[in-house]
Amino acid sequence: MKKTYDALVVGAGYAGAVCARQLAEGGRKVLVLERRDHVGGNAYDRLDGTGVLIHQYGPHIFHTNSYDVFLYLTRFTRWRDYQHRVLADLPRDDSKGDTGHQTAGGRFLFPVPFNLTSLESAYGPEEGKRLGEKLIAAYGEEKKVTILELRQSEDPEIRQVADYVYEHVFVHYTMKQWGQTPEEIDPATTARVPVFLSRDDRYFQDEFQGMPLKGYTPMFQAMLDHPNITVELGTEALDRLDVSGEVLKVDGEPFAGPVVFTGQADELFGRKFGPLPYRALDFAFETLEQDWFQPVGTVNYTVDRPYTRITEFKHMTGQDLPGVTTIVKEYSKAYTGAPGETPYYAVINPENNALYAKYRAEVEKFPNLYLLGRLAEYKYYNMDKIVEKALALSAELLK
Repeated sequence: MKKTYDALVVGAGYAGAVCARQLAEGGRKVLVLERRDHVGGNAYDRLDGTGVLIHQYGPHIFHTNSYDVFLYLTRFTRWRDYQHRVLADLPRDDSKGDTGHQTAGGRFLFPVPFNLTSLESAYGPEEGKRLGEKLIAAYGEEKKVTILELRQSEDPEIRQVADYVYEHVFVHYTMKQWGQTPEEIDPATTARVPVFLSRDDRYFQDEFQGMPLKGYTPMFQAMLDHPNITVELGTEALDRLDVSGEVLKVDGEPFAGPVVFTGQADELFGRKFGPLPYRALDFAFETLEQDWFQPVGTVNYTVDRPYTRITEFKHMTGQDLPGVTTIVKEYSKAYTGAPGETPYYAVINPENNALYAKYRAEVEKFPNLYLLGRLAEYKYYNMDKIVEKALALSAELLK
């Protein structure tokens, strides 16, 4: 390295940016290498050609029950209060009990997670109310009851509600999202699908919810704005980071400082044991000459349609832009590693976990190498949880 640094961070998303900031405030000189031409990772947002603030890699809604995480991020942004709501859009099928509200084109909408309002949308006001009262009598108000619990009921009507949620909310959506057949879907995952015995139709019930007032990107820029941090964008870290020998090297020289790696663990080691499977996403953005496209920020297409959901960003940002709106349709697919593809979700199962363990064992050979984040740890994290983990790792490194 041309300059002397105390620490190297690979990636400028949540994991990397939080670690870099904490180490810098602890007196360390930190180099951040980011292969993309922007900071923020998958939370990156920008103005499109019409002035709509879009999330380039799909919608990101911040929510947490951790006051410490919320307070930490508040150092770098003000917040816009936003309570995310999601509707399921599906075709009406009278043969399956879809007797409720019908929208134009023979379709209807209901909130997800499935709740008391969803019941009335699906079964009609009177029947939905009656079923809701039966569920509350059995399980209590404001409870989240899983499909497994409902299917274990002795009441056939309650079991039928579980089957309805499975068919209309879960199974087809999951098949599209993960490229699986019903037989391949983990029964434990199916069992955890909830029915919310409430009229709270927010997608999250966390204490702190909102959107960075000016966007995620300015928040990350503020976080990385420190005299002890140097950020190099458009830089391929794997061309400079060498873990092929017994000693970790950077730019051909041994490097003894901490290295926080937030990219793909298999890629770090040249996929020597084979590639780790991920799911990727294709995004189809559309600009429409109308005020609004849909009633809420996100609508899930749980049964038909090739895409999984449509997001309309103005709901989230609160922008006042009459006569124009931008939406994005999401299509899920297998990650192949082709140029331009981005891995989003680890495909977690025993076989893939065993493969990841081999890469994890390689990491253990280097006492100053730390894996952090969704890709590096091959697991799913919400944004607040990775901030929490990054704060904890930074504290350890500063000891």
